[in-house]
Amino acid sequence: MLSLLFLILLPIALFIIIALVIAGVKAKTEEGGDELIKKVYIYVVLFATLMMTIGGSVGTFMALADLISPQPYHQSYEDFLRWGNEKRYVGDEFIEEPKLTEEELRARYEAMVIHEQERQMARAKNSLIKSLGWIVIPLPIFLYFQRRLAQEKN
Repeated sequence: MLSLLFLILLPIALFIIIALVIAGVKAKTEEGGDELIKKVYIYVVLFATLMMTIGGSVGTFMALADLISPQPYHQSYEDFLRWGNEKRYVGDEFIEEPKLTEEELRARYEAMVIHEQERQMARAKNSLIKSLGWIVIPLPIFLYFQRRLAQEKN
């Protein structure tokens, strides 16, 4: 989802950058043109880092939601019974597994559900760490250029 958002915003940001640079070059005078290009550069960096931070915040929120309230396992016990107790291939031959008792089947199903929940939690933690990177890396750059812009205004 985040990558789709960035794929959409990237061409728009590039178009804005090109338009602003062209406007800066056309309006360039001996004293004011360089200042305009510097300001355009600062605003472009501020825009890009702000978008990255917002995208990381959305990803962090989604990962936290997956950690707090994971999706329930979707395969029912009846489906597990239907598909889990049949023949299987080993090489080119069918091997029929011995019939398991109801308790053994229930234990296998419960183990599979627990394993799926653990895998889902691990995926959510991984996603959380990646999304925090989208906040931690561009945020100092944004703050630096924001202060620089405020100093130039004074």
